[in-house]
Order: sequence, then C-alpha cells, then structure tokens
Amino acid sequence: MNAALIASLRQQCDGPRDGALLRFSLGNALLGHGEIDAAIGELQRAVAFDPTYSAAWKLLGKANLEAGQLQAAATAWRNGIAAAAQRGDKQAEKEMTVFLRRLEKEKT
Repeated sequence: MNAALIASLRQQCDGPRDGALLRFSLGNALLGHGEIDAAIGELQRAVAFDPTYSAAWKLLGKANLEAGQLQAAATAWRNGIAAAAQRGDKQAEKEMTVFLRRLEKEKT
C-alpha cells in the first residue's frame, strides 16, 4: 500500500497540484517506508513551498533525527517553533520545544 501511495504522490509532483501539502504527504509516506533521505528532501521542498508549515518542520526534524543529523533536526525544530508561533499553532510549538529540549539534553 505504501509503495502505491508513494508512486501516486510522485506522479503529482511538478504538476498543478504540487505544493507544500503534496510534498509533506510524500515525505511522510517515504519516512514511513524507511526512505529517510528521500523523505528529508521532500520535506525540505514542503517548507520551501510554505515556510510557515509547522507540521512539515516538525516532521523534517524527526526525519533528520532518524538520519542521525542532530544539528539539522535542531535547526528544523527551531524554524518550526518560529513558524508555529507565527501561525498561532501552540500545540506544534509546544511539541517541537519538547523535542528540541530532549535533543539538547542528550548532547550534554
């Protein structure tokens, strides 16, 4: 199922429906399929389409963390916290703040 979903989403890329939501959905599906590097690329495209898309920043941080890219995860979550604050998305802001604190605690 996930492979079919990924194929379907990829067919829509670079078309009239391409945008942050499509790239977020593709990144999420790729991450669930274990394709971490591809997921990171799609999530980066999602936030390029919409820099205030806090859910994409949150998932990008998670993907970077899974890839062992701790600095990139921290950067994504910091950007996500700012985006969430700008949009008034308090829940996402709180979640990413917790993720960032945990990550920083693990570094020390």
